Amino acid sequence: LWHTGLSRPELIELAAEVGADVAFILMGHTAVGQGRGHLLTPALTRGEFHWAFAVQDRGLSTAAVYNAFDELHSGAPGAPDPELDVPLMQALRAGDPRALGEALHNDLQLASLELDPLLAEPLAVATDAGALGVVVSGSGPTVAALARNRQHALALAASFTASGVADRVLTATGPVVGARVLSAE
Repeated sequence: LWHTGLSRPELIELAAEVGADVAFILMGHTAVGQGRGHLLTPALTRGEFHWAFAVQDRGLSTAAVYNAFDELHSGAPGAPDPELDVPLMQALRAGDPRALGEALHNDLQLASLELDPLLAEPLAVATDAGALGVVVSGSGPTVAALARNRQHALALAASFTASGVADRVLTATGPVVGARVLSAE
């Protein structure tokens, strides 16, 4: 992507071909993803949100998670068209971490847990440590826990570490700006 001469929208479109997550990294801030997550629309947010992540070195195949999701829902009627989650979007606009925690959900989480039951451990640790919300991130195996503030995110991270439920533990605050070139030298 370096020295391509492409505009930012063109870079984001190209990045989406590499992977849906790559487009989010370039765009930054908060966005709603549609399609495979590669069609991005900026979302209005206020304030900052603080997170702790329990990262696993073991992999979890995205394709396998989607297949497990399909199997879990094989008897259900066809999937409805995706809709914006109104309570989640309101929580983001209000900058309300408690409301955001209550609105957090991941449709793939049950399928991820089916394939990797050990993911229940970091979910439970974060809940017991007072996370405002906790979900498997994407198709897994990372678990994301929403904190009240930065200090609480550090406490959640310490709980992940002390319990031994993660290979690595990270904290982050968002939203943040997308990738930028700091120097052309």
